[in-house]
Amino acid sequence: MRILEFNAEYFGISLVQLMENAGAGVAEEIASRFDSDKRVVFFCGLGGNGGDGFVAARHLLSKGYCVSVVLAGRGRDIVHSAARENWKVLQFLRRTIPVAEVYDSSVIPKVEADIVVDALLGTGVKGELRPPMSHIVDYVNHVEGFKVAVDVPTGLDSDTGETFGSAVKADLTVTFHKEKNGLRKAKQFVGKLVIRDIGLPKVLENFAGPGDVLVLLGQRSSDAHKGDSGRLLAIGGSDVFSGAPALVSLAALRTGVDIVYLAAPSRTARAISSMSPDLITVKLEGEYLNPKNIEALKPYIEKVDAVVLGPGLGVEPETEKFVKECINVVEKAGKPLLLDADGLKAFGSFKRALKVPLVLTPHVGEYAVLTGRKLSNNLQDNVYEVQKTARELDAVVLLKGPVDVVCSGSNFKFNFTGNAGMTVGGTGDVLSGVVGALLSQKVEPFEAAVAGAYVNGAAGDFVASTVGCHMIATDLLPWIPTVLDNPMDHLKVRKNDTRVS
Repeated sequence: MRILEFNAEYFGISLVQLMENAGAGVAEEIASRFDSDKRVVFFCGLGGNGGDGFVAARHLLSKGYCVSVVLAGRGRDIVHSAARENWKVLQFLRRTIPVAEVYDSSVIPKVEADIVVDALLGTGVKGELRPPMSHIVDYVNHVEGFKVAVDVPTGLDSDTGETFGSAVKADLTVTFHKEKNGLRKAKQFVGKLVIRDIGLPKVLENFAGPGDVLVLLGQRSSDAHKGDSGRLLAIGGSDVFSGAPALVSLAALRTGVDIVYLAAPSRTARAISSMSPDLITVKLEGEYLNPKNIEALKPYIEKVDAVVLGPGLGVEPETEKFVKECINVVEKAGKPLLLDADGLKAFGSFKRALKVPLVLTPHVGEYAVLTGRKLSNNLQDNVYEVQKTARELDAVVLLKGPVDVVCSGSNFKFNFTGNAGMTVGGTGDVLSGVVGALLSQKVEPFEAAVAGAYVNGAAGDFVASTVGCHMIATDLLPWIPTVLDNPMDHLKVRKNDTRVS
């Protein structure tokens, strides 16, 4: 739901619209059960859940109910943009909607009500509540009256249904868009469950957007050590294609991985070392990679968190044997694996489901080599076909194209970022670096592929906004941090996109 709310705004449905629909839905559920002579008290938090409560209070006031609001904090501390707008509206209604701001447990007001609405915290709750919130929740449970929870009872983990200490025990829970997993497992806190539509078309669930990036971002600990943010091994390169694994490595570093080891044939690795002092190269014997290199690679495979195999590898018969043996070693080590380019072509001759997380990143031509099946020009048909491959190989398949199609066996998303200038060689290697970096940071394969596709395409769009279609792959690298830190900023360069239909 967090992803969907961010992405809805990106596709033109504002948070204010969603909040209005949610609050109105809560008010309608209450009005359908109780006459307007009832007293309703809203306990509201400082975030989006509280904003839903502000809207519902206003709607009930318009229907003739006696309404009051208890805010868990100070109004000046509301940072959620849509909640802040609806808080401003309440300030003009204070003569008819009394508001108490509770910044400390000692100032929780005594209330009497027929209906008590919990709009304190929503789906983001993890772990035990702390004072004064825990004390407010205990008080809500103590107050007599019919209790209504907005979206999720406060204190309940919406994913697992677990509670850690205090949690609101609701008689009715009004949740939005679809049922959250945790609500099925905690009926004693949820009470009767009602699902309200808030104007989010189901198709948006299958569109990649900034929300797919935002939910992955976390603050680095101030006492973090080298390697805590991931170690990646990139294996590839040949005399002809020395730049491909270098682009993978540099993109991974820009994505935030601490260490990238780049393994390539010795002469190629030495050439790559001269490109940047940031690149750590593992120099392997031979003119191209072959099974004799496996022993030298094993220590690196053991120490990293994920492996990217294939970019610039070449298609020598000995290299195909190397790919097969290398995959066996990666699988035995239990490391997530991304296969791209020549690695995909080699894998096509012996493909099988692996016992480790696997991401495949073919373009249409590589997909035909991998599977022996050609794709159509119909996106929906391609989803069916690519999902079939994903199920067969127990993998995530990121099909690169004008619209990227990302499929697991049970889920899919379209990504619309990117532009025609990105047909230049190397942009796919940048993509592999971003996705590989996310895999090394313990992101689930489907989420890593979706976020990586969005970031790579958005970086290309920022480049296109400055140089048009005259870009080269290295132009994308400095834009990766910009997209990661502020993925919604892509709206500044996004044109009216006829691919979104």
